[in-house]
Order: sequence, then C-alpha cells, then structure tokens
Amino acid sequence: MAVGSKDLAPAKLRELDDESLKSELAKAKVELFNLRFQSATGQLENNSRLRAVKKDIARLYTEMRERELGIGRAADTSKQEG
Repeated sequence: MAVGSKDLAPAKLRELDDESLKSELAKAKVELFNLRFQSATGQLENNSRLRAVKKDIARLYTEMRERELGIGRAADTSKQEG
C-alpha cells in the first residue's frame, strides 16, 4: 500500500487489521522523516508530498483511536445487526 495515495482512504483502512495499521503507520513515519530530511537539505522536489503523508498519518491515528474507543462505522454496523 502506497502512502499518500487513495489506498489509505477511510473505507480501505477499516478493512485492515490492527497489525497492518501499525505497519502502515511505521512506513508513513519513515517516509515523513525522509521527506523532512530532503526538505532540510534542499533536495525535496515535491513539497505537496509532505502534506499528503501527514494527512495519511492522521488518518491512521484516527482509525486506530476509533477502534480503541469502539466507535466509527464498523462499530455502528455491528450495533444495528444485533
């Protein structure tokens, strides 16, 4: 799954298990570090990539927190069924 793409849409994140979310978060953090390093050294060519990766990290944290609290669309659908 590529960070900063439509692969990290909220609907796709809900399909992932907890370990996959954690691994995607780790990949996104590494990419953000590398992009910040490139920016500081003047080697960054695509500045919009920084913003996209930050948003992806926020999406991942949001999904993880929703699962922790038991809220979100996944929890809503389970309440309606039973």
